[in-house]
Amino acid sequence: MLELEHGFRVVDVHARLSVDEDVAARGRMISPDRLEREMRQAGVVRAVVVPETNPESRYLQYNNAVARLSVERPFVAFARLSGPRSVSNSATNRLRDAVSRPDDSHTDPEEIEQYAYDDRFHGFVLDPARDGLLDEETLDELEAVDLPVLVPGGEAFPPDRIAKTLLERSFPTILGHFGGHPLQRELMDRSIDLLDEYDETYLDTSLVRYREPLERALLEHPDRVLFGSGAPASHPNVGVMELLTLDVSEDKLRRAFDRNPARVIEALAPQEENTPVG
Repeated sequence: MLELEHGFRVVDVHARLSVDEDVAARGRMISPDRLEREMRQAGVVRAVVVPETNPESRYLQYNNAVARLSVERPFVAFARLSGPRSVSNSATNRLRDAVSRPDDSHTDPEEIEQYAYDDRFHGFVLDPARDGLLDEETLDELEAVDLPVLVPGGEAFPPDRIAKTLLERSFPTILGHFGGHPLQRELMDRSIDLLDEYDETYLDTSLVRYREPLERALLEHPDRVLFGSGAPASHPNVGVMELLTLDVSEDKLRRAFDRNPARVIEALAPQEENTPVG
Protein backbone atom coordinates (compact mmCIF):
# COMPACT_ATOMS: atom_id res chain seq x y z
CA MET A 1 0.00 0.00 0.00
CA LEU A 2 1.04 3.57 -0.61
CA GLU A 3 1.97 5.73 2.34
CA LEU A 4 -0.88 7.93 3.49
CA GLU A 5 -0.33 11.66 3.56
CA HIS A 6 -2.19 13.58 6.24
CA GLY A 7 -1.47 16.29 8.75
CA PHE A 8 -2.30 14.36 11.90
CA ARG A 9 -0.17 12.79 14.57
CA VAL A 10 -1.65 9.28 14.79
CA VAL A 11 -1.24 6.74 17.58
CA ASP A 12 -2.88 3.31 17.65
CA VAL A 13 -4.35 1.68 20.78
CA HIS A 14 -5.09 -1.78 19.38
CA ALA A 15 -2.67 -3.99 17.44
CA ARG A 16 -1.55 -7.59 17.93
CA LEU A 17 2.07 -8.64 17.77
CA SER A 18 3.20 -12.14 16.88
CA VAL A 19 6.07 -13.16 19.13
CA ASP A 20 7.31 -15.66 16.56
CA GLU A 21 7.90 -14.51 13.00
CA ASP A 22 6.73 -17.91 11.78
CA VAL A 23 3.32 -17.56 13.42
CA ALA A 24 0.46 -16.87 11.01
CA ALA A 25 -1.87 -14.03 11.91
CA ARG A 26 -5.36 -14.64 10.54
CA GLY A 27 -4.06 -16.65 7.64
CA ARG A 28 -1.06 -14.53 6.72
CA MET A 29 2.49 -14.13 7.95
CA ILE A 30 3.61 -10.92 9.59
CA SER A 31 6.73 -10.05 11.55
CA PRO A 32 7.31 -7.22 14.04
CA ASP A 33 9.35 -5.44 11.35
CA ARG A 34 6.48 -5.72 8.89
CA LEU A 35 4.00 -4.45 11.46
CA GLU A 36 6.28 -1.48 12.09
CA ARG A 37 6.52 -0.85 8.34
CA GLU A 38 2.74 -0.98 7.92
CA MET A 39 2.29 1.45 10.78
CA ARG A 40 4.75 3.81 9.12
CA GLN A 41 2.85 3.55 5.82
CA ALA A 42 -0.31 4.67 7.61
CA GLY A 43 1.42 7.56 9.38
CA VAL A 44 1.09 5.89 12.80
CA VAL A 45 3.94 7.02 15.07
CA ARG A 46 3.28 4.75 18.09
CA ALA A 47 1.08 1.72 18.68
CA VAL A 48 -0.10 -0.37 21.61
CA VAL A 49 0.73 -4.02 20.94
CA VAL A 50 -0.63 -7.10 22.71
CA PRO A 51 0.27 -10.79 22.39
CA GLU A 52 -1.65 -13.16 20.16
CA THR A 53 -4.36 -15.17 21.91
CA ASN A 54 -3.35 -18.58 23.19
CA PRO A 55 -5.92 -19.98 25.67
CA GLU A 56 -3.49 -22.71 26.77
CA SER A 57 -0.87 -20.18 27.87
CA ARG A 58 -0.38 -18.30 31.11
CA TYR A 59 0.95 -15.50 28.88
CA LEU A 60 4.01 -14.70 30.99
CA GLN A 61 6.34 -15.82 28.21
CA TYR A 62 4.24 -14.12 25.53
CA ASN A 63 4.03 -10.86 27.47
CA ASN A 64 7.76 -10.78 28.04
CA ALA A 65 8.38 -11.49 24.35
CA VAL A 66 6.13 -8.61 23.29
CA ALA A 67 7.93 -6.29 25.70
CA ARG A 68 11.29 -7.41 24.31
CA LEU A 69 10.16 -6.95 20.69
CA SER A 70 8.90 -3.44 21.50
CA VAL A 71 12.37 -2.23 22.45
CA GLU A 72 13.73 0.26 19.89
CA ARG A 73 10.43 0.05 18.00
CA PRO A 74 7.51 2.50 18.22
CA PHE A 75 5.50 -0.08 20.18
CA VAL A 76 3.88 0.20 23.62
CA ALA A 77 3.47 -3.21 25.27
CA PHE A 78 0.31 -4.27 27.10
CA ALA A 79 0.30 -7.51 29.13
CA ARG A 80 -2.39 -10.09 28.31
CA LEU A 81 -4.24 -11.56 31.31
CA SER A 82 -6.18 -14.78 31.87
CA GLY A 83 -8.66 -15.83 34.54
CA PRO A 84 -10.59 -18.82 35.87
CA ARG A 85 -14.15 -17.53 35.45
CA SER A 86 -16.41 -18.29 32.49
CA VAL A 87 -18.18 -15.55 30.52
CA SER A 88 -21.31 -17.67 30.30
CA ASN A 89 -24.11 -16.43 32.54
CA SER A 90 -25.73 -19.83 33.01
CA ALA A 91 -26.63 -21.03 36.50
CA THR A 92 -24.10 -23.85 36.23
CA ASN A 93 -21.27 -21.49 35.35
CA ARG A 94 -22.25 -19.01 38.06
CA LEU A 95 -21.99 -21.81 40.61
CA ARG A 96 -18.66 -22.95 39.16
CA ASP A 97 -17.32 -19.41 39.21
CA ALA A 98 -18.32 -19.00 42.85
CA VAL A 99 -15.96 -21.79 43.88
CA SER A 100 -13.30 -21.40 41.19
CA ARG A 101 -9.77 -20.47 42.11
CA PRO A 102 -6.87 -19.41 39.88
CA ASP A 103 -4.39 -22.11 38.94
CA ASP A 104 -0.93 -21.89 37.42
CA SER A 105 -2.39 -20.95 34.04
CA HIS A 106 -4.19 -17.85 35.36
CA THR A 107 -3.02 -14.37 36.26
CA ASP A 108 -2.88 -13.69 39.99
CA PRO A 109 -2.65 -10.41 41.98
CA GLU A 110 1.11 -10.72 42.40
CA GLU A 111 1.59 -10.84 38.63
CA ILE A 112 -0.62 -7.78 38.17
CA GLU A 113 1.60 -5.88 40.59
CA GLN A 114 4.77 -7.09 38.86
CA TYR A 115 3.50 -6.03 35.43
CA ALA A 116 2.35 -2.66 36.76
CA TYR A 117 5.73 -1.77 38.20
CA ASP A 118 7.71 -3.12 35.25
CA ASP A 119 8.37 -0.08 33.06
CA ARG A 120 8.15 -2.28 29.96
CA PHE A 121 4.35 -2.55 30.31
CA HIS A 122 1.87 0.31 30.12
CA GLY A 123 -1.49 -1.43 30.49
CA PHE A 124 -3.33 -4.70 30.14
CA VAL A 125 -5.55 -6.57 27.70
CA LEU A 126 -8.34 -8.73 29.09
CA ASP A 127 -10.32 -10.84 26.62
CA PRO A 128 -12.77 -12.83 28.79
CA ALA A 129 -14.38 -14.58 25.82
CA ARG A 130 -11.05 -16.25 25.00
CA ASP A 131 -9.06 -16.14 28.23
CA GLY A 132 -11.68 -16.13 31.01
CA LEU A 133 -12.54 -13.51 33.60
CA LEU A 134 -10.25 -12.62 36.48
CA ASP A 135 -11.37 -13.46 40.01
CA GLU A 136 -12.42 -10.62 42.32
CA GLU A 137 -9.11 -10.51 44.20
CA THR A 138 -7.16 -10.08 40.99
CA LEU A 139 -9.62 -7.46 39.74
CA ASP A 140 -9.09 -5.61 43.02
CA GLU A 141 -5.35 -5.51 42.34
CA LEU A 142 -5.99 -4.41 38.76
CA GLU A 143 -8.00 -1.53 40.18
CA ALA A 144 -5.26 -0.70 42.69
CA VAL A 145 -2.55 -0.31 40.03
CA ASP A 146 -4.93 1.83 37.92
CA LEU A 147 -3.48 1.21 34.46
CA PRO A 148 -5.67 1.19 31.33
CA VAL A 149 -7.32 -2.10 30.39
CA LEU A 150 -8.22 -2.99 26.80
CA VAL A 151 -11.25 -5.30 26.57
CA PRO A 152 -12.07 -6.66 23.09
CA GLY A 153 -15.85 -6.61 23.13
CA GLY A 154 -18.31 -8.44 20.93
CA GLU A 155 -20.97 -11.11 20.72
CA ALA A 156 -19.23 -13.48 23.13
CA PHE A 157 -18.76 -10.77 25.79
CA PRO A 158 -21.20 -7.96 24.94
CA PRO A 159 -21.20 -4.42 26.34
CA ASP A 160 -23.77 -5.06 29.07
CA ARG A 161 -21.70 -7.97 30.43
CA ILE A 162 -18.61 -5.77 30.32
CA ALA A 163 -20.50 -3.09 32.22
CA LYS A 164 -21.71 -5.53 34.87
CA THR A 165 -18.31 -7.11 35.49
CA LEU A 166 -15.75 -4.36 34.81
CA LEU A 167 -17.05 -0.84 34.27
CA GLU A 168 -17.88 -0.19 37.92
CA ARG A 169 -14.13 -0.44 38.55
CA SER A 170 -12.09 2.75 38.59
CA PHE A 171 -9.41 1.81 36.04
CA PRO A 172 -9.75 3.22 32.50
CA THR A 173 -11.45 0.62 30.30
CA ILE A 174 -11.15 0.67 26.52
CA LEU A 175 -13.83 -1.31 24.69
CA GLY A 176 -12.18 -2.73 21.59
CA HIS A 177 -14.07 -2.71 18.29
CA PHE A 178 -16.71 -0.38 19.86
CA GLY A 179 -17.76 -3.49 21.81
CA GLY A 180 -19.37 -4.94 18.69
CA HIS A 181 -17.09 -7.48 17.03
CA PRO A 182 -17.80 -8.80 14.48
CA LEU A 183 -19.63 -5.80 12.97
CA GLN A 184 -22.63 -5.87 15.30
CA ARG A 185 -24.12 -2.39 15.04
CA GLU A 186 -26.60 -2.93 17.87
CA LEU A 187 -23.75 -3.74 20.24
CA MET A 188 -21.76 -0.74 19.01
CA ASP A 189 -24.73 1.53 19.70
CA ARG A 190 -25.09 0.04 23.18
CA SER A 191 -21.41 0.74 23.87
CA ILE A 192 -21.89 4.38 22.89
CA ASP A 193 -24.87 4.57 25.28
CA LEU A 194 -22.68 3.30 28.12
CA LEU A 195 -20.40 6.32 27.77
CA ASP A 196 -23.16 8.37 29.41
CA GLU A 197 -23.04 6.11 32.48
CA TYR A 198 -19.33 5.39 32.97
CA ASP A 199 -16.76 8.18 32.99
CA GLU A 200 -13.64 6.02 32.63
CA THR A 201 -14.90 4.06 29.62
CA TYR A 202 -13.56 4.59 26.10
CA LEU A 203 -14.15 3.06 22.67
CA ASP A 204 -11.48 2.08 20.16
CA THR A 205 -12.21 2.14 16.45
CA SER A 206 -10.45 -1.10 15.48
CA LEU A 207 -12.32 -3.12 12.83
CA VAL A 208 -15.35 -0.80 12.97
CA ARG A 209 -16.42 -0.41 9.38
CA TYR A 210 -19.73 1.41 9.79
CA ARG A 211 -19.72 5.17 9.40
CA GLU A 212 -22.79 5.93 11.50
CA PRO A 213 -21.56 4.65 14.90
CA LEU A 214 -18.14 6.22 14.35
CA GLU A 215 -19.65 9.61 13.58
CA ARG A 216 -22.22 9.33 16.36
CA ALA A 217 -19.57 8.56 18.99
CA LEU A 218 -17.28 11.37 17.82
CA LEU A 219 -20.13 13.88 17.80
CA GLU A 220 -21.67 12.86 21.13
CA HIS A 221 -18.48 11.90 23.02
CA PRO A 222 -15.49 13.43 21.21
CA ASP A 223 -13.22 12.88 24.25
CA ARG A 224 -13.93 9.13 24.53
CA VAL A 225 -13.02 7.75 21.09
CA LEU A 226 -9.52 6.32 20.52
CA PHE A 227 -8.08 5.27 17.19
CA GLY A 228 -7.28 1.56 16.89
CA SER A 229 -6.31 -0.23 13.70
CA GLY A 230 -6.83 -3.89 14.60
CA ALA A 231 -3.58 -4.72 12.81
CA PRO A 232 -2.54 -7.17 11.50
CA ALA A 233 -6.12 -8.36 10.82
CA SER A 234 -6.57 -5.06 8.98
CA HIS A 235 -3.88 -2.84 7.48
CA PRO A 236 -3.50 0.37 9.54
CA ASN A 237 -4.09 2.37 6.35
CA VAL A 238 -7.66 1.09 6.30
CA GLY A 239 -8.42 2.19 9.83
CA VAL A 240 -6.90 5.64 9.30
CA MET A 241 -8.88 6.15 6.10
CA GLU A 242 -12.12 5.11 7.84
CA LEU A 243 -11.72 8.10 10.15
CA LEU A 244 -10.36 10.54 7.59
CA THR A 245 -13.49 10.11 5.44
CA LEU A 246 -15.96 10.80 8.26
CA ASP A 247 -18.11 13.93 8.23
CA VAL A 248 -16.72 15.38 11.46
CA SER A 249 -14.50 18.33 12.27
CA GLU A 250 -10.71 18.23 12.12
CA ASP A 251 -10.61 18.83 15.86
CA LYS A 252 -12.61 15.67 16.56
CA LEU A 253 -10.31 13.65 14.30
CA ARG A 254 -7.27 15.07 16.06
CA ARG A 255 -8.75 14.02 19.39
CA ALA A 256 -9.36 10.45 18.24
CA PHE A 257 -6.00 10.08 16.50
CA ASP A 258 -3.82 11.63 19.18
CA ARG A 259 -5.14 13.63 22.13
CA ASN A 260 -7.54 11.07 23.58
CA PRO A 261 -5.19 8.06 23.35
CA ALA A 262 -2.29 10.09 24.76
CA ARG A 263 -4.43 11.18 27.71
CA VAL A 264 -5.56 7.63 28.55
CA ILE A 265 -2.23 5.89 27.82
CA GLU A 266 0.66 8.09 28.90
CA ALA A 267 3.24 6.19 26.83
CA LEU A 268 1.47 7.33 23.65
CA ALA A 269 2.08 11.01 24.42
CA PRO A 270 4.49 12.86 22.10
CA GLN A 271 8.12 11.91 22.51
CA GLU A 272 11.11 12.13 20.20
CA GLU A 273 9.53 10.94 17.00
CA ASN A 274 9.09 12.00 13.41
CA THR A 275 5.44 12.96 13.07
CA PRO A 276 4.20 12.49 9.46
CA VAL A 277 3.18 15.74 7.80
CA GLY A 278 0.67 15.89 5.01
